[in-house]
Amino acid sequence: MTTAAGEGEYEKQALTEFLAAQRSSVLAILDGLDEQALTTPVVPSGWTPLGLVEHLGYAERHWFQEVATGTAEPLAWPDDHAPLTTPRPPEVVFAFYREQCRRSDAVLSATPLSAPPVGRHPGPDGDDVTDLRWIVLHLIEETARHAGHLDLARELLDGRTGLGPR
Repeated sequence: MTTAAGEGEYEKQALTEFLAAQRSSVLAILDGLDEQALTTPVVPSGWTPLGLVEHLGYAERHWFQEVATGTAEPLAWPDDHAPLTTPRPPEVVFAFYREQCRRSDAVLSATPLSAPPVGRHPGPDGDDVTDLRWIVLHLIEETARHAGHLDLARELLDGRTGLGPR
């Protein structure tokens, strides 16, 4: 028989693994693209693959740090670019994304899924955020959604499909 604590540990492990898999997909889909490809918009809205990775870093930072814990270290740069594009080079953006994921994992590891957020997401949707579980599920959805966008961008850029961890 599984105890309630055991069930909670299993749930946290499962959610952590699903989030890690989506993050790995994002990185694997873009692996091998040069800076020109990473900064090329391929859809009319003008977002770039690199800009989308930076956006995902901001999402990790916002939800796990600003909302879950109520604090986040200042960014190293101003948020002064067009939506879903970035003036920063790939190595800076990928390092930012990985660091935000690392920080998110630390929050997730140290915080019960039932913990209510200390900070608040702005706007009326902020009332929907009930606990860390909601935040993790939201980040899984957000990352998976954008992994799909990146999958399409990769196909448009060089024709490659079916990329990602196996």
